[in-house]
Amino acid sequence: MNIAIICGGISTERNVSITGGLAVKSALEELGHNVILIDPAYGADGNNSPDFNNPDMSKETTLDDLLKFNLKSYLDCINSNLFDNIDVVFPVLHGRYGEDGTFQSLLEFRNIPYVGSKVAASALSSDKIRTKLILSSAGVLTPNWTTVNQKEINDENIAIDIRNSLGKQIVIKPNDQGSTIGLTIVKDGNLDEINKGLEIAAKYSDLILVETYIEGRELTVGIVGDEVLPVIEIIPKDGFYDYEHKYQKGKTEYICPAELTDDVAEFTQSMALSAYRAVGCSGFARVDFRLDEDNQPFCLEINSIPGFTSQSLVPMAAKQIGLSFTDLCQKLIDLSIEEFRYKK
Repeated sequence: MNIAIICGGISTERNVSITGGLAVKSALEELGHNVILIDPAYGADGNNSPDFNNPDMSKETTLDDLLKFNLKSYLDCINSNLFDNIDVVFPVLHGRYGEDGTFQSLLEFRNIPYVGSKVAASALSSDKIRTKLILSSAGVLTPNWTTVNQKEINDENIAIDIRNSLGKQIVIKPNDQGSTIGLTIVKDGNLDEINKGLEIAAKYSDLILVETYIEGRELTVGIVGDEVLPVIEIIPKDGFYDYEHKYQKGKTEYICPAELTDDVAEFTQSMALSAYRAVGCSGFARVDFRLDEDNQPFCLEINSIPGFTSQSLVPMAAKQIGLSFTDLCQKLIDLSIEEFRYKK
């Protein structure tokens, strides 16, 4: 098959995306497919991205790094001949303009099947606030929350209102970023820290999500097709599971399957599947939770294109049920083509 892998893009998760794209390329070539790697940030020349050489996944792509790119390049890319004779696209784009339905909508216009969730589900799952509204209506427990827009961060009473409504332990994050970029955890209700966290989040999004911090264990559940994978527990060796702990080796311990009682594991998996279906995801996704001291899982968010190297969490869990990284890549290709045929 002729397969295009889309990675890079114009988001703060650019380096992570390229690393994942290279891993998928290697796996699919091992299976005998003809594979082209495309970075839409470089438009019609996306197959010649200079950043395909040795991307540093441990280095966060800053907003200043992204200023050299123009979003119009996505249109130049999709309208180019790079996609001529492509049988299926495997997006490994993360964050804004890649995981939020933007690129998926362009692929729909080209009528090319692609791996992962379609436009509406991609857009919803990348919008943390709307995801929480859907989760609540579907009976999936999620931490209490409020929203703040950029204009409100100048209100001298906003931090006090947040503390009064959500308590002293809170999480502040941009509404549409991934990899914990722009995230702040406040543990003692310090008003200066709350205001600073709002300012940081506002650099990345016009809308800010503030939610109650759930003291407990960090869990995540991968889903492939409609099959729920084993629960993984994430244990940062210090601090919290931020960008550094996600992508620097040795910073975090992963236990797969997580050491949970059967009933807690099964309930967490069922909540993950409920969240996945409620948002309308397809292909694959990863659902993140905090497990409190009463063993109640609180759903935090859904990642419609989770990290995807051989060492990432969904492949790690898939390995537990006998799916190698190579087999997983092929399975996702097969699922996307089957869904495309059904839609037609």
